[in-house]
Amino acid sequence: MAVSRSLGAAIAAAVVNIGFLHAAHAAEADPQTGSSAPAEDRMTELEGVTVLGSRRYDRSSDTETAVPVDMLPMQKAAEQGGNFDLAQTLQYTAPSFISGHQTGADNADSVDSAALRGLGSDQTLVLVNGKRLHSTALVNLFGARNRGNTGTDLNTIPLLAIDHVEILRDGAAAQYGSDAIAGVMNIALKRRKGCEGVVGYGEYSRGDGENWLASAYCGFQVGNDGVVALTGEYLDRGRSNRSGPDNPRTIGDTAVENGTVYFNGDIPFGNGMHFYFDGGLQNRSASSGAFARGGIGSDDIPSRNSEAMYPDGFVPFIDPYVQDRHGTAGVWWNWNDWRVDASQTLGYNKLIDTIRHTLNASIANYDLEHGGAGISPDHFNAGGFSFTQATTNLDFTRFFDGWLHGVNVAFGGEFRHENYEIYAGEPGSYIDADGPGGGNAGSQGFPGFQPADAADKSRHSWAGYVDVETNWTDRFMTDQALRYEDYSDFGSTTTGKIAAAFRVTDQFLLRASASTGFRAPSLQQRWFSSTFTDFISGEPVDVVLAPNGGPIARAAGIPNLKEETSQSVTAGFTWKPTDALSITLDGYRIDIDDRIVLTGYFDTSDPDIGEILQQLGVGSAQFFVNSVDTRTQGLDLTVSHGMDLGQGRLESFLAFNHGTTNVRKVHTPPSLVGREDSLLGERDRLFIEGGAPRSKATLGFDYSIGDWDANLKFIYFGRMTLGTFSGPPVPNQHYGAATSADASLTYSFSENTKLTVGGTNIFDKFPTSQNPDETDNGFKYEAVQFGLNGAAWFVRLAHRF
Repeated sequence: MAVSRSLGAAIAAAVVNIGFLHAAHAAEADPQTGSSAPAEDRMTELEGVTVLGSRRYDRSSDTETAVPVDMLPMQKAAEQGGNFDLAQTLQYTAPSFISGHQTGADNADSVDSAALRGLGSDQTLVLVNGKRLHSTALVNLFGARNRGNTGTDLNTIPLLAIDHVEILRDGAAAQYGSDAIAGVMNIALKRRKGCEGVVGYGEYSRGDGENWLASAYCGFQVGNDGVVALTGEYLDRGRSNRSGPDNPRTIGDTAVENGTVYFNGDIPFGNGMHFYFDGGLQNRSASSGAFARGGIGSDDIPSRNSEAMYPDGFVPFIDPYVQDRHGTAGVWWNWNDWRVDASQTLGYNKLIDTIRHTLNASIANYDLEHGGAGISPDHFNAGGFSFTQATTNLDFTRFFDGWLHGVNVAFGGEFRHENYEIYAGEPGSYIDADGPGGGNAGSQGFPGFQPADAADKSRHSWAGYVDVETNWTDRFMTDQALRYEDYSDFGSTTTGKIAAAFRVTDQFLLRASASTGFRAPSLQQRWFSSTFTDFISGEPVDVVLAPNGGPIARAAGIPNLKEETSQSVTAGFTWKPTDALSITLDGYRIDIDDRIVLTGYFDTSDPDIGEILQQLGVGSAQFFVNSVDTRTQGLDLTVSHGMDLGQGRLESFLAFNHGTTNVRKVHTPPSLVGREDSLLGERDRLFIEGGAPRSKATLGFDYSIGDWDANLKFIYFGRMTLGTFSGPPVPNQHYGAATSADASLTYSFSENTKLTVGGTNIFDKFPTSQNPDETDNGFKYEAVQFGLNGAAWFVRLAHRF
C-alpha cells in the first residue's frame, strides 16, 4: 500500500525519530542490516498501518502530518538495547513518555503504567495495530507516579514482536475516544517473513536484579501475500534490594517472571478482502516487599506481630499472579472506492494476590488467648480483581482526489462493553479474630479483600465520529473531527478537533491544532473498595478506600463521579534545512476540568464519618472525586543529524520535553467546606503537579564503522518536588536535576548475528536522598527519575535465521 511507503517519509520529515539514533533512516532501511530494503518488503510488513492523527490510507510520499507524531522503530531496541521491556525502553528514549519501576507501592510494583506529558497514565490511550488496548484491572494507590490512576501495561507485549511505536503528542479524543487527553500511542506489530531470536542477560553493578531474556519471532507466508507472525518470550527479572542496616527491609525492583506469546497476521482472500488478526497472552508471577514489621520490643505496634512467629520482625511479601489476554480479529475491503474496516477486540486483565511471610496478628492473639503458642498462618490468598473490555468497530474511509487538492472522508462507530470484578480473599486474610480494635486484623502487608468489597459491575458505551481531511492547496491542509459518545453510567459527551498544516517552503512546515476531549471515569475508580494499611510518617494506619456512591462516600458528602473534560492547543513547526538535519518544535497547553483524583485522608475526627470509621476499626478513609482543574503546558523539541565521519557513519539526536502541571482550582462540595485539606492537601496536590520531572531530555550518538556499532546516550531528568506527611514547617521533598548515561558496543559476526555488551546508568546516579519518614515508600530514595538501583550492565546476542 502507498501508506507503508509514506509512513517513513512523512514521519522522518515531520518529526525527528528519537528511537535508536538512526531512526529517520530506519523507516526505509532494513532494521537488521541498515541497507535499503525494497519498497514491496516494507509494504508487506506494514500493510494496513497508517500514521496516527490521520485516517487517510493513500497518502502521497510528500504529505506530512498536521500534529506531532514520533515513530520509534523497535528492531534495534530488541536486538541491542539495555532495557528488556517496552516501558523502560521508551522511558529512556522518548522525553514526553514517563514510566518507571515503583517500589514500596504494593501491586503497582508489579505493573509499570505509562504516561505522556506529565499527565496520568489513564489520560494516554494505547492502541495495538490501530485498535484500542485494554487497561489493567489495577488502580494505583501508592507510589510517586499515577496515584489514583488506572493505566495500560505495555510490558505485556514483547519487544521482538513490535515493528515500531507511534506516539501522537496531541489531544485526540475526538478521533480515538476516551483517554486520549494527553495523546495516543500505537504499537505496530511486525509482519516480516523469516525468523529471529534474542537472548540477553543483565544485572545491577551491586550483583542483584538479574535479568534473563529469551525471545523468538517467526513470520510465515500464507498463500500468495499473507503473513502470520508468532512471537514467544520468557523474561525473568530478579529482585534488587537497596535497603541497609538503618532500614532493614526489601526495597528495589520487584521479582517478575513473564511468559508471553503474541501473534499477528494479515491474510488476503477473495474479492480484495483481507482478514487480519493480532493478540497475545501473558502470565506473570511477581513478588514485592511490603513495609517491614518490627520485632517484639521494637517501636512498631506490638499487636501487628507475634513473638512465636517473628520475634525479630519480618518483611511481608505481596505476590500477585497476573493473567493478561488481548485479541483483535477483523476484515477490511474496498467497496465503491470506500475502504471498509470491521473489527472486534477483546481484552482481559486479572490479578490475584498471595501474601506470604506474613501473619494475621488477630488470629495469633486469639490462639494465644486460648492456650496456643500464638500462631497464625504465614500466607493467605488475599483475593484480587479483573477487568474485561470488548470493543466493536466499523470504519469507512475514502479519498476524493477530484475535490480541491484531495479530500479524505472518514466516519464510523464503536460499541464498547466493560466489566470490573473484585474477588474476596480467604477469611484469614481479612478477619479480626480477637475482636475489633488494635489494628491487627488481616494479613500484614496487604489485608485481603472482604466479602463487602466484592463487586461485579458492567457498563457499555457507543460512539459515532466523522473526520474530514482537506488539502485546500498543495501547501495547506486541515483536518476536522467530531465525536459523540454515550455511556450507560454517566451520560453523553461530544468532542471536536481541528488541525492545520501549512508548508511555507519545501523544507519548512507550520502546524497547529485545537481540540476538546474527555476521559470517562474508569470502572476501577468507580467501584474499587478495600481496607489496607498505609504508613504515614512511618506509622501504620488502617485505611478504607470506599467506593464512589457507596454509603461511606455519601455520608462524607462525596458526589458521584463524572467525566473529565479537556481543552488542548498545540502549535509548532518542522524544519529540514538539509537532507542530514531535521528539527521540530511544538508548544502545547492542556486544560483539564473536573479531573478525577484520589483524596487525602478523612480521619476519625471527621464530623460526618468519624464515628463510622471508628465502628469499622480503621483510622482513615479515602475516595475518588472530580475535585480539581489543572493546566499542563510545555514544549517538545527534537533535532536529528546524520553525517559520514571517517570511514563510518555518525547519527546524532537530541529530544527535549519541558512541561509543568498546576492545579488551577479545587472544587469543594458544599458538604466539605472547611475540610479542604482532607479533600486535597498539599501532599496530594504535589502528586499531581510534581509526580514527573519538569524536564526530560535525551542526547544520543551512534557511530557505526564496518562490523562495529557504538552507542552513547545521555538522559537528563529535571527537578521534582513532592510533599511530606508532616507538611509545613517540614520542607517538601526536593529532587535535584541529574543526568544518567547508557553506553553499548555491538559487533556483527555476520549479517545475521550480533553481540552487544553495555551498561545503563553508567554514572551510578541515585535520586536526592530524603527523610524516610516523609517519603511514600518509607525509604531515603523514592523510585523517581531514573529509579533507585544504580548502574547496571547487560549482554545480548541476536541472530536472524
